[in-house]
Amino acid sequence: MKKFLGIMILTLASLLAFPAWSAELSPDRLVDKTVKEVMEIIQKDEELKNGNKEKMLDLIETKILPHFNFSRMTQLAMGQHWSTAAPEQQQKLVNEFRTLLVRTYSNALNSHSHETIKVNPVKQLGDKTETTIRTVVIQGNGKEPLPIDYSMEKKPDGWKVYDVTVAGVSLVTNYRGSFNSQVRKGGVEGLLKVLTDKNKSLEGKK
Repeated sequence: MKKFLGIMILTLASLLAFPAWSAELSPDRLVDKTVKEVMEIIQKDEELKNGNKEKMLDLIETKILPHFNFSRMTQLAMGQHWSTAAPEQQQKLVNEFRTLLVRTYSNALNSHSHETIKVNPVKQLGDKTETTIRTVVIQGNGKEPLPIDYSMEKKPDGWKVYDVTVAGVSLVTNYRGSFNSQVRKGGVEGLLKVLTDKNKSLEGKK
């Protein structure tokens, strides 16, 4: 799952730094137009190719995260337990979940920078504010193509990702099971502690 999500982040890394046209393009064109650009950046940057973690984290922080709706992702991952968390707990959960994803998958970008990604076009969306963008990662070494679907919603500043499904496995659903288990064991504060401790351990592996 970690490997697949690394490819997912690579694809979404293509949504570069708030270009003016990003809020105007359809979601499939947005991904398709810029995916090659970020691959070129990674392939040409020697520091990134050599595993510079700080630079990779900065790339993710500035170029990728603005195109995710982490509030909705966290709410979906929490499921029924979201409403039991106080507002300040909800914000902490969003922050810790965001940090977890960044630190867990930052290393995966480098190993998948040579993959080919095909973005399937979507039909006219009209007034629709949600859609699924279907992509296929063409892997080397005779491996089967890997389908990755992005659940996206239209916001005032462009399309945002709120779930990713890799080979039929939803990111949100994958985390929901572990989140629910932790809440049953130690409540919302227990889950927060688990996430905080995990993030500290990942930070220590720089």
